[in-house]
Amino acid sequence: MARAYLSLGSNLEPLRYLRAALDELRARFGALTVSPAYRSRSVGFDGADFVNLAVGLDTDLSPEALNAWLHALEDRHGRRRDVPRYSDRTLDVDIVLYDDLVLQGEGHLELPRKELRHAFVLRPIADIAPQLKHPVTGETMAALWSAFPADSEPLVVEPL
Repeated sequence: MARAYLSLGSNLEPLRYLRAALDELRARFGALTVSPAYRSRSVGFDGADFVNLAVGLDTDLSPEALNAWLHALEDRHGRRRDVPRYSDRTLDVDIVLYDDLVLQGEGHLELPRKELRHAFVLRPIADIAPQLKHPVTGETMAALWSAFPADSEPLVVEPL
């Protein structure tokens, strides 16, 4: 079994879609470690605020198979793929870390995910796995978050 950390986000009916995604992830993978949810401004385009959270789970799927499963999850919940990549979305689920793998693959698979440089991905993962080490730099998630200029990307806790 591998340990994977996912980033989940939505800016179209976010509470509905994030709750539904958590239900499906629990049904498929069992126990999850779930971070608090955070509201933040959209990044990369002008859109509604996003609500993001992180999930830690154990999986028997390869990174490629997990990525495909997550794309199907997004599709089941109305994710549109006929619009620009950076646009409003019902559900966005990405593998951020998968054990200590470093790789790039099809379907925008990138480990570790470059979005770790953003508060909306880093903070939730630091919340649930503070001692987890970045596979490239060796720094812990807690250390990365501690060094992050938090005022540059404000987050507000959003109850789920």
